[in-house]
Amino acid sequence: PFAGDAASGMVSFALVYSMHKHGASGKIVVKILLNVLVDLLVGAIPLLGWVFDFYFKANDRNIKLLNEHYLEGKHTGSGNGIFTWILVGFVVFIALTIWAMWTITSWLVGIVF
Repeated sequence: PFAGDAASGMVSFALVYSMHKHGASGKIVVKILLNVLVDLLVGAIPLLGWVFDFYFKANDRNIKLLNEHYLEGKHTGSGNGIFTWILVGFVVFIALTIWAMWTITSWLVGIVF
């Protein structure tokens, strides 16, 4: 089940590496990597992933981003701002997960004892 997603992801990562190597801006590389990662992570979930893949179309989004970058000059600069927001979101997600686990554990301990 995961072989198709893994193969697609490897090809996508190779293309992103090639674009970065040939002068694509950091911002466009980060945006394309986000599309690829979202497609890989959600696409790996059985049934939900199939529906998501049908509607999300990561490669179509990436082609649109590349056209905007090369033809219209959009998405230039570094991707540090995007990366910072991703990092902040990840830290908040981890904190909420720990809080939820603590709350559930406290509730279960209260029921048992």
